[in-house]
Amino acid sequence: MLDAVHVGRQPIFDAAGVVVAYELLFRGRMDDVASGRQDTYATSAVMVNAFTEFGIAEVAGNRPCFINLTREFVTGRLPLPFGPEQVVLEVLETVHVDDEVIAGLTALSEAGYKIALDDFVWGSGHEQLLGLASYVKLDLLDGDLSRLDEIVAACREYPGLELVAERLETETQVAIADHYGMELRQGYALSRPQVLSTPSLSPSRLRRLELVAALMSPDVPLDKITSIIVSDPALALRVLRVSNSVAAGVVSRISSVRQAVMMVGLTRIRRWATLMVVDDVAEAPEEQLLTALTQARLCENLAPRFGADPGAAFVAGLVTGMAGLMAMTPAAMAEQLPLTAEVADALTVGSGRLGDVLKAVRAYENGEWNADNLADLSLDAMRWSTRTLTAAHRFSPGSAKRRRGPAARPA
Repeated sequence: MLDAVHVGRQPIFDAAGVVVAYELLFRGRMDDVASGRQDTYATSAVMVNAFTEFGIAEVAGNRPCFINLTREFVTGRLPLPFGPEQVVLEVLETVHVDDEVIAGLTALSEAGYKIALDDFVWGSGHEQLLGLASYVKLDLLDGDLSRLDEIVAACREYPGLELVAERLETETQVAIADHYGMELRQGYALSRPQVLSTPSLSPSRLRRLELVAALMSPDVPLDKITSIIVSDPALALRVLRVSNSVAAGVVSRISSVRQAVMMVGLTRIRRWATLMVVDDVAEAPEEQLLTALTQARLCENLAPRFGADPGAAFVAGLVTGMAGLMAMTPAAMAEQLPLTAEVADALTVGSGRLGDVLKAVRAYENGEWNADNLADLSLDAMRWSTRTLTAAHRFSPGSAKRRRGPAARPA
């Protein structure tokens, strides 16, 4: 049985009522998370889920996303795994402003990230950040409205700074936002948050740690990184999804995991792997991952018989196997990934040499031996997959739980 992951999404409107952005919110359980790191865990989970489980295009289209940041991310102790193209970094009101925070936000602003100040309160120290901010969010439900004239006037001294009226729950509060000419609005009076859910297979803890360790070396071979990633189908799928967000506006498309790694870049791969360690969640059932990985390897082994590229065949087999585990069609999953036309066509309509590879593997799995005898290649694929997952899981905490399969999480 698969876990489901969730992301909350609350629209942010302009004054004309048009959705111009979304705030992404944590939706999940905190049962096993220490109280001191719950905010960091929530932020990590939102990032990982939005970008690698759903794909940011599925969550927000081309609209920017406001994502809450804790001190660890503001100061760079935890790296941001994405570029500034589609995010607004929302500094939580609980972040104590000091020289380290100012330096961190200055660096982020200079790198092109837009900054929002959440639940802004004059006198909290966050007024020191106004020169770095693109947005200031004002709580019109529980905030101190007696100083609103003063706060709005101070914000208006910074050209280009936009005000976000948040927690609008009544028409009176909407009227206040209108009175002060606040550019953006958010709250139950306009729209409640939506909860997006999708099935999830989580990469092995050991593979994530192995990937982070390998990436610490400045001269690590690309082939080593690729081999770690392809050995865990859930991890490989996440990398493909991340490459989709990087590929926005890029002409080239990918046909192999190696190309996805090259597109994302080792620095960003390292950041995502680090974040997935922070977001340490339940493992996927070993039997299900073994099936998906074996199918991908069998496609790779079979590719030369059809004159197809082995790396592209591995990706096509991986997507097919993972789609089955996640109750999706390969065509639907292909739409979320920046695949070459050859790989996408094989997955959607079964055409081309890669389509022939997938048909042959499907025929073999259905017992249609007359299609092609793949016993030797299948045995090699099974041995490779078993060896790979055994190595990944041997010392992984919770491996007995993984063999039993994860418990279902409530929505």
